Amino acid sequence: MGHAIVFPGQGTQQPGMGRPWVDHPSWAVVERAEKATGENFTHLLVDASAEELSSTREAQLSVLLTSLVVWDAVRDQLPSPPVAFAGHSLGQVTALIASGTLELDDGVVLAARRAELTQEAANRRPGKMVALLGGTLEQAEQACAAAPDACWIANDNTVGQIAIAGTPEGVETASEAAKQAGVRRITPLNVGGAFHTPLMAEAAESLADHLSTLTWHTPDAPVVSNEDARSYADGIGWRERLVTHLTRPVRWRSVMETLAGIGATTFLEIGHGSMIAGLAKRTVPDVRALGIATPDELTVLDAIEAA
Repeated sequence: MGHAIVFPGQGTQQPGMGRPWVDHPSWAVVERAEKATGENFTHLLVDASAEELSSTREAQLSVLLTSLVVWDAVRDQLPSPPVAFAGHSLGQVTALIASGTLELDDGVVLAARRAELTQEAANRRPGKMVALLGGTLEQAEQACAAAPDACWIANDNTVGQIAIAGTPEGVETASEAAKQAGVRRITPLNVGGAFHTPLMAEAAESLADHLSTLTWHTPDAPVVSNEDARSYADGIGWRERLVTHLTRPVRWRSVMETLAGIGATTFLEIGHGSMIAGLAKRTVPDVRALGIATPDELTVLDAIEAA
């Protein structure tokens, strides 16, 4: 038996989610990130409004930093090393930092640059995303086929929860096709663009230049990639995977299956919210899902030790 460390992505942000950690020793992670970038992340995690956190850059940095603060508090208290790391979309960057594949300073700057580039690409080529709730992967593929080169599968999260994205017109056409294919509910997602689709190609090209300047290390445990759902025990190839990941879907359902297949009997979700726990229950129901978001929840680690 073993535990996998998993990190949430954009959409889990909430005003004040870093406030419980301000007086904890792990708040030093935020101070280090502020020193590395010259930015006021304390405001972002403690005082920022919901409106401020709705922008792509602020949302992603708030999620990443909160998760890293929690991880700093957790890592030395784990009863045994994790069998693997993984993260959903943005959370993959968090996983690379937590696993030691990337240095903290490099990872924070990377997350900020990634968010800026994807938002710039979205501004140049506007898009939208919708969730097909209750739909199958086959229905999603059929819906996207109705809008060729204008709508694509962006997230395969779990059974009955698939997101598609593309141009506004393409998503409208695909949504209508999804209804005709039997999808019972289609819900717009509050995001700033058609992420994880070919509309992010310009962002991917620019991100490649930044990634080439970074140093990649051997992780403390394998990291499972969103792009192909395979586990990687070294730092080789992450530059290419992070680039292609911007234009390809998040294969989170397969990531969870991979984690279970390599021995994870517990997923420990690090950071605000319980998004990953909810997805795990529908994909790998035999895997226990636990979460830590506040200092009070550090007692969850006792359940891992007792397992």
